[in-house]
Amino acid sequence: MSLYAIVVHGGAVTMKPGELSEEEAAFQRVGLGEALQAGWIILNQGGSALDAVEAAVRCFEDNPHFNAGRGASLTRQGEAELDAAIMDGRTLQAGAVSGVKYVKHPISLARAVLDHSPHVYLAGEGALEFALQRGLPVAGPDYFQTAKTRAQWLELAQQEPAPSGHDTVGAVALDLAGNLAVATSTGGIEGQAKGRVGDSPVLGGGTYATNDACAVSCTGDGEIIMRGALAHEVCALVKYKGLPLVEACREALGLHDEALRGDKGVIALDPEGRVAIEFNTNVMRRAYRVGEADPYVAIFREE
Repeated sequence: MSLYAIVVHGGAVTMKPGELSEEEAAFQRVGLGEALQAGWIILNQGGSALDAVEAAVRCFEDNPHFNAGRGASLTRQGEAELDAAIMDGRTLQAGAVSGVKYVKHPISLARAVLDHSPHVYLAGEGALEFALQRGLPVAGPDYFQTAKTRAQWLELAQQEPAPSGHDTVGAVALDLAGNLAVATSTGGIEGQAKGRVGDSPVLGGGTYATNDACAVSCTGDGEIIMRGALAHEVCALVKYKGLPLVEACREALGLHDEALRGDKGVIALDPEGRVAIEFNTNVMRRAYRVGEADPYVAIFREE
């Protein structure tokens, strides 16, 4: 029987009780459902997993309640520098971008790199020029400076520089043809140094997909995830150790735990449509839908 499925996340983070307001949590639940639906419709109509994950992440990038695209965190200089990656599990083709300014949908820029560039990874001005060549939508700095991110930046600007927060968005999907894909996008961390790159655009770090194992998108402390090659570890544990997907995610989260302490979360999907969502934080914005089954949407660990 043919099966399709999609899993999305809006970031994992450890928060103090009450730090996430009921109003903001409600907005994020709606946003999770919208992103999930954007990808699910494509799969339901027989579309590709690659198109589905791009659509889901584009939806997040349009939503100021998530740290990607319009809702991106700001650097110490008050700018938005955007990172994204997308990967096709069938062909292992991929596109990644980092340090991108002004591009409304970094994930679609990463997709353009996959489809139209001989390279895998473009950064900074080169990535922006490529976006302009491809006719992708751009906007001025004000578009990316929402009231929320501007207030966060002003608060940090009055303190000693100390980057905080590390939300990311991502999606993994399985289509009716049996192909997997992954997409991840982020605005980085609040008050990060100019030019800092996290795990999201790093293939094998925060993003990886292969049809012979699984598709994985990570969230949490980017430096920790990169150093642990977390996404690839999950795939390797499935492919070479033969672990079930959920066990592979749990083992990967715990690998080198003494040296790699920090917030970590993963969503993953295998070719049989099995879903895994594992994290070591008290907040993980997440949603999934398998075939025609009812969607699942949650934010807090106890849900």
